Order: sequence, then structure tokens, then C-alpha cells
Amino acid sequence: MKKSVTLLMACIFVVSGYSQAIYESFRSIKLDQSRELKIQLPRNYKKNVDKTYPLIIVLDGDYLFEPVAGNVDFFSYWEDMPESIVVGVNQRKTRERDCEYDKGEYLPTLKGSEFFEFIGQELVPYLNQTYRTAPLQIIVGHDYTANFINYFLFKDNPIFQGYICLSPELAPPMVERISTKLSSSSDIWYYLATATNDAERIKKDVRDLNDKMQEVENSDIHFFFDDFEESSHYTLVGRGIPRALETMFEMYRPITKKTYKEVLLPLETSTYDYLVDMYKTTEQLYGIKREIRINDFIAVSTAIEKNQKWEELEPLGKLANKEHPKKMLGYYYLGMFYEQTGEPKKAMRAYENGFQLEEVAFLTKDYMLDKVNKIKEDFGW
Repeated sequence: MKKSVTLLMACIFVVSGYSQAIYESFRSIKLDQSRELKIQLPRNYKKNVDKTYPLIIVLDGDYLFEPVAGNVDFFSYWEDMPESIVVGVNQRKTRERDCEYDKGEYLPTLKGSEFFEFIGQELVPYLNQTYRTAPLQIIVGHDYTANFINYFLFKDNPIFQGYICLSPELAPPMVERISTKLSSSSDIWYYLATATNDAERIKKDVRDLNDKMQEVENSDIHFFFDDFEESSHYTLVGRGIPRALETMFEMYRPITKKTYKEVLLPLETSTYDYLVDMYKTTEQLYGIKREIRINDFIAVSTAIEKNQKWEELEPLGKLANKEHPKKMLGYYYLGMFYEQTGEPKKAMRAYENGFQLEEVAFLTKDYMLDKVNKIKEDFGW
């Protein structure tokens, strides 16, 4: 286990070596001082002039920026999440004042209020204007700052859709406030983590919040919780960051065997619509229009065949021809559709058209020719 963790961290540092951080001093009117920022832009950011990227704000940037930026670069390199812009806010000397809240209403006060306005009214607008950011914006914090990021959640129209709360030192009413807010919110991704060796009060409050969230029935909220064995208040950070990215960007990754078994096979609505909606949703969230993966076409078509939803193969075939016009995949689906709906001549023509295109996955020219010859044999043509 230790060797695999060491290897993963080595890979992260090697991969992230190609994405250099930009160090910038940002003058804040709200704070009446300058704040040091660390900014990591995606690879080939300058070349991909039409591409937009999710924005990830990292508080406690002094020590939290590098592990977040490294994981983001590593995951995006392997296409397990979209490339993203990562911005760390250094708080080494100011974090307690930045996260200050009053002891009556337990809301940001004094320097805490100013820091809240700095993030929402100055920093985020500046980053959106300066860089090509997508609609999805995520904020990350640890203990004090993990409590603080929740104040953005309480706004009527939160500027952040994703919250990564690593061992938050929650203010007294936060358990109730967060669960109540999430129960009536939509399109929010919320990751929460503690550990067996975390501080006792933090661990209790975090577990209480998780228990509260188990009572919430809201399909528009994506809530994830980890309680790491044998980790401390500090070491859980190294485990929580990749877990948070994995869970938040699950929809971005290829359809897995688990999703196939637990979602696609028992799906009562259209399997074809599931595929289309999945890519539409990721485009809206991440601002990235992606070519539909061959793997995802195959997973969906296999579920369609298993459930004998033959009518869905026609739109699937047309979509595959549009997405991958040089490959035989689309004509194979159209051929299957015509075969199963009693139109053998059209099926044979579709397989013949596919025979002329590039092989893909299990589909070969010999396989397509066999399909044509089998139809001819069955009907004596």
C-alpha cells in the first residue's frame, strides 16, 4: 500500500512538472492590501484559444495549492476530469482573521467579512475576466477555511457549484445550516471528509453533518462523504483531494462497469437519452463540447441489446455516424436496428456501408461481411 501511494505521488509530481505555477500579487480594495496568488493554467492553455476551463479556488494556498494542482493535472492528463484552472490564495499569516465570524450569528465579521467580499466580489470576477473560465467553479478549504467556504453556499445564487471541505472546523450552527441549505438546493457538488484520528470535536461535527445529510431527499444535490481509517487531521488531505475530484467528476469519465450494471441495465427510461443527456450536462457544467467516446457508445448499445430496446439503435446509429463518421460503428447499429425490426435489405445495405469504413473495437471487416452473408443466406439472395 505504501509503495502504491508513493508511486501515485511520484506520478503526480512528474506530471505536474509540465504545468508551471504563475505567482501573482493581487491588490484588494476590500482588504486594503495585496494577496499572493498561485495560478496553474492547463497544458496548452495558450494554444487552445477557444477552450474554457472550470475554475478551482484553493484557500490555504500556502500548503494546499500544490496537492490540489498536482492532482488536477494528473487526473486531467488521463482524461478523468476536465483540464481546470487552479488558483491558490496564500493565507499563512492571515487565515484565522480571514475566517473570523461573530459569536452571535456565527457569520463572517470584521476581517472575515472583508475576506468573504474579496473572494466573491474581487478575486472570482477578476479571474473570470482574465482567464477563459467555464461555468463550473469549485472552492477548496481545510479546517478553518473548510468551514469558511460554506458561507458562499448560503448565498441565494452561489458563485461556487462545488465545495471540497476537508476536516472542517465547523461553527456551532453549521451542521443544521448546511443540511438545511443542501436540502433545498440544486446542482451543488459537496465533498466532506474526516478521519479516525481527526480532532475529536471536528470528527463529531463532521459525522453529525453526514448523518443529517442521510435524511435529505434531494436528487439535485451530489453529496459525498469519507471517513478515512488511520488518517489524521493533516494526512487525510492527501487522501481526500483525489477522492473529491473522483466523485465530483464521475460524470466526465467513461461509463464504468459499475455504472453499466447499476444504472444502464435497470434504466426504465431511454438508454439513448441517458447518453445524450450525460454529454449535454457535462458540456453545460464544464463548458467543453466533447466527442462521445467509443467506450460509451458500446456500453449504451450493449445495455440496449440486453434489454431489447431495438428502436433505440436507430438514433444511436445516426449519432455514432455523426460523432465518428470514418468508423463502421454507426452503420453496425443501423444494421442491427433494421435486422431486429424486420427490414433485412436495409440491414444488409447498412452492414455493406460499414464494411467500407475503419474498424473499431470488436467490429472488423470480416465481422461486417459475415453479417451481410448471413442475411443473404437466410433469405436465399
